[in-house]
Amino acid sequence: MSPAETIHAAHGRKSIDTVRALRPELDADTENAFIENLEVTDNDGLVSLPGAAELLKMLRPEQWTVVTSASRRLAVARLAAGCLPVPSRMITGDDVLAGKPDPAPYAKGAALLGLAPHDCLAVEDAAAGVASARAAGCKVLAVADRTEWPSLAAADHVIESLFGMRVDLEGDRIRFRF
Repeated sequence: MSPAETIHAAHGRKSIDTVRALRPELDADTENAFIENLEVTDNDGLVSLPGAAELLKMLRPEQWTVVTSASRRLAVARLAAGCLPVPSRMITGDDVLAGKPDPAPYAKGAALLGLAPHDCLAVEDAAAGVASARAAGCKVLAVADRTEWPSLAAADHVIESLFGMRVDLEGDRIRFRF
């Protein structure tokens, strides 16, 4: 498998699941620890999704969370490197046995917010995340370069950027316009 194919297969999934799937002969825990240490310390060129910081500023902290396949340690490091706020509560790969594309991460994320999944909008950039959110019952907004759109076709909407997205707060309800 080429490096590009490996990255595509791994995107949005728990790294330990990727190691187990692609290199079952290796000690997955040892390899995963090595990968995580690399990812936590290598943030050169890391940028958040365009418009993400602006979108989060429009929401109250209790109205959103992060649902990620990354470990808590990696998620905090990457959010900080991307100049995004770290929510006080989030669902990480450490919090679920079955990672994306399983529905458990998004089901737990909705519960963390005190909502039913069908009342949540998941913002995703990976096919595994889109599948996870859809399986949990969330509405899904995929954000990616147009070259990635075919792999994200299961999302309710696919856009190139969060820039220009608007949020209308109506009591406890949020209406997104893009």
